[in-house]
Amino acid sequence: MFVTPAHAQEAQPTEAEGTHGTEAPAETTHAGTEVPAEGHQGGFPPFDPAHFPSQILWIAITFALFYWFMKRTAAPRIGNILDARRDRIASDLDQAGKMKVEADAAVAAYEQELAEARANANTIGQKARDEAKAEAEAKRKQVEAELDGKLADAEKRIASIKASAMKDVGAIAEETAAAIVEQLAGKASKADVAAAVKAVAK
Repeated sequence: MFVTPAHAQEAQPTEAEGTHGTEAPAETTHAGTEVPAEGHQGGFPPFDPAHFPSQILWIAITFALFYWFMKRTAAPRIGNILDARRDRIASDLDQAGKMKVEADAAVAAYEQELAEARANANTIGQKARDEAKAEAEAKRKQVEAELDGKLADAEKRIASIKASAMKDVGAIAEETAAAIVEQLAGKASKADVAAAVKAVAK
């Protein structure tokens, strides 16, 4: 155990107290008041210049140990973490680039398909219009042919009706003319009356 000068001086009066009797307490009191002032003259030990060399030595040792620990343990781990993150970021960037290329290719394919679909739609529309036009033309010709046939039949019927009506008119005219001639001139031959009616009809 270390003994400071103050404790040594305090211990001496205690022994003196046993030998000298009543005079010892005065010396003990005197020594106790003077020793603490002498013991604290250097101030706080870490700020004492006498301790600076040992403090610098321990700081250097601590720094060396900390540096060795960082170099051997912490720095490789941090480096591995940074390398892993860098590799992951590079992988993510590569994947993003590939996805962008695929997206651009998909957009280009979609635009090409859309253009082809529009062209096909225009072709189909034009074809449908042409087919509808041809079908309408064929139907129009068919209707015109049917109308021409019906018109020819109607003209034939009209001509037949007209011919039959003209025959009836001629017979009626011959009978009427014969009756008029009989009343005016007496009897008249049918041949003369027929010839006269035909001459008037022409």
